[in-house]
Amino acid sequence: MRKSVSYVVISILLIMVLTPLALAASAPVSAAAPASTVDYTKAIVIGCSLLAVGIAMGLGTIGTGVGMGNGLSGATNAVGRNPEAQGKILLTMMVGLAMIESLAIYALVIALIVLYANPLIKLLGM
Repeated sequence: MRKSVSYVVISILLIMVLTPLALAASAPVSAAAPASTVDYTKAIVIGCSLLAVGIAMGLGTIGTGVGMGNGLSGATNAVGRNPEAQGKILLTMMVGLAMIESLAIYALVIALIVLYANPLIKLLGM
């Protein structure tokens, strides 16, 4: 467990360190301008946005997966105890699962907004 967590932390740090370098190389440097005037603001915002999207989708899907598992477990236990009430239990379970699944869709919508319509980049004027 610790080994996989350390791999994740190292990967996140590498992404945060290497993203500005990759995005800074795309701007042409003229001969008159000094090379030390590179603005890393956009690269930092994009790198942090990618990190936020990964965390949002990860936590959003883990939470909904655990919730769905608990809901299905409760429904199967209830049907096992009272098979005559299967119709009502199935209906209630389906409505509950739809509500839980909507949380994952909300996380996806927020992630897509941060990726493609990032309000921080518009705020910085980039």
